[in-house]
Amino acid sequence: MIISYNMNRRLFLKMGVATFLASYAEKLFSHSVATQPVSATGFTPVTCENVPAGPDDLKIRFLGTGAAGWKPGSKGRRMSSVLVDNKFFIDFTLSVEDMLPKDVHPTEIFYTHSHGDHFQPQRALLQGIKKVYLSETWKDKAELIFRKAAEETSKDMPEIIPLKIGQSVEIHDIRVTPLPANHATSNIDEQALIYLLEKGSDVNHLGVRLLYATDTGGLMGKASRLAGIDSHLKPGRPITAFVMEATMGIHHDEDFRIFNHSSALTVSRIVNMLTETGRYLPPAGQPAYLTHMSNSLHDRLSQDELNAVLPIPLRAAYDGLDVVFHPYKP
Repeated sequence: MIISYNMNRRLFLKMGVATFLASYAEKLFSHSVATQPVSATGFTPVTCENVPAGPDDLKIRFLGTGAAGWKPGSKGRRMSSVLVDNKFFIDFTLSVEDMLPKDVHPTEIFYTHSHGDHFQPQRALLQGIKKVYLSETWKDKAELIFRKAAEETSKDMPEIIPLKIGQSVEIHDIRVTPLPANHATSNIDEQALIYLLEKGSDVNHLGVRLLYATDTGGLMGKASRLAGIDSHLKPGRPITAFVMEATMGIHHDEDFRIFNHSSALTVSRIVNMLTETGRYLPPAGQPAYLTHMSNSLHDRLSQDELNAVLPIPLRAAYDGLDVVFHPYKP
């Protein structure tokens, strides 16, 4: 009888302790969930869109803001490319000619990589391209493709200029620095690029320092170091403007494209870290822009719906949008 009493007593104590711990854990979990900070959404006011550009500003026109999967010429987003200061292109794709100002005829283009939603040599030649800048890792391939395109279009063969990582090019009044992207193509030896664009930036002035990052899964350490924003080192020269791809939208962070592309949440975390550490200094009213957005992976939201759910300071670019990035002023 005594043995039975002791066993029941021990069992009762165990059950009591277990019930108490479970109840406490539930309250603790509920409290932690309830008090988690929620990121504010919907950047406003925006003061840099579709406004006149001054001589010290850097103007970007988004010719397309979609990822592969959008149908060329269809309603919605075209393939991602930009016109820089009405002077040169970064990528040039299908069905974007109507996005160009009528009196603008660039003759230079910088390519990020050789995928067809960024690289259309025939269209480039028909637009009058004379100089082509791209990674040295696929220069030979590009020459063969452009030579064939030149024959098919009866246009002159353009000059193909190979770029080395970190080696800047001065074009017009803009310094363009190629940086490594985390993105693979069918040519395993090809190094995809993202670009740092600097205008009015010297030892005495920060000017405009725009990091244009598409296509890439996050930012590679070498790229951030060359751009001056490596979080492992003391802050170098901050960037003042940021455009980054977000192939995946909110709630799609674990899509298989994560090895080659970024999500909106990835961009948000990068921007927050750079801001908190003084590595990103945008003027007031200037968001960080998303481009290269997948139709299905942004839940087919409209432009307004998408901007409403994006965490501050993110904002979705759209085809034909002009953004004027002003120089940094302390």
